[in-house]
Formats: sequence, C-alpha cells, structure tokens
Amino acid sequence: MRNRSVVFVIRNKKILMEKLSYPSLGNRVFYSIPGGGIEDGETPEQAAIRELKEECGLDGTIVRKLTELYNNNRTEHVFEVKVPDNQEPITGYDPEEAENEDPPLKEVLWLALDEISEKDRAFLWGYGLIHIEGFYDEVISWGDTISYPKN
Repeated sequence: MRNRSVVFVIRNKKILMEKLSYPSLGNRVFYSIPGGGIEDGETPEQAAIRELKEECGLDGTIVRKLTELYNNNRTEHVFEVKVPDNQEPITGYDPEEAENEDPPLKEVLWLALDEISEKDRAFLWGYGLIHIEGFYDEVISWGDTISYPKN
C-alpha cells in the first residue's frame, strides 16, 4: 500500500469535505477530507497539494503538518492547507479511478461539524482537527456530557 497525504482546508469554520461511495464498501456514503496516494519521487507535501487540485480544483499552500498516522501498513501525512478566498471547490476526479464508470468521488462541499455524522467526525479528530484554530475551543465548549451513541 502506498503512503498517503490528506488535507484540511477550513473556511468560515467549515471543513472542505468529499462525499464518497465505494462499491467494495457496500456503496454506503461517507465524508472525508481530500487526499490520496503519494507517487514515486513525490514528497508528502507535493502529494497533498496535487490531490487537492485533482479532487477539488483548488490551489493550496501548506500551512503546517498536523500529524502522521500509521494505519494499514502505511503512513498518512496530514496537512493544514490554505486556499485563496476567491477560489471555490469543484468536484474533480481521482486519476486512479479514471476507468471506473461510477467513480467514488461524488461531490466536494463545505460542511460544519454539526453537518457531519459522529462516525465521520471521529476520523477528522484522528487526523488532527483539534489542532486547527477554533476546533479545540469547540470541543472544550461541549462540557462533560457523554455522547457516545447508545444502542
């Protein structure tokens, strides 16, 4: 498995997200941040910016590296990225899925935390969302209530 780079792009407290659906996962819809595999000879930073351009049509600049995760025998590099305020995302493509008649990338959109399922949010926190300005304060404001989903 190739190592990956993923990016957080935040605008007006909303997170740039991708709506995805894979036949191999039962076509369930989920939301994730843009990213993908690092190509041979490419740095994690270069991959992050390339993936953002391919999938969302945005020109980004790395603000900082948030974390590295070790998952499924690969490293995932996570970056905070800034894009110009006058650019709006478009639903792009994944070159690895070019031959796929039903590509997994369905839409790119800005979502606030309260518009993202608890399950999909869990992955965002794991990627380091809490380290981006404003999101730590958001978590602290939740208090001590236990909100774990109950059966």
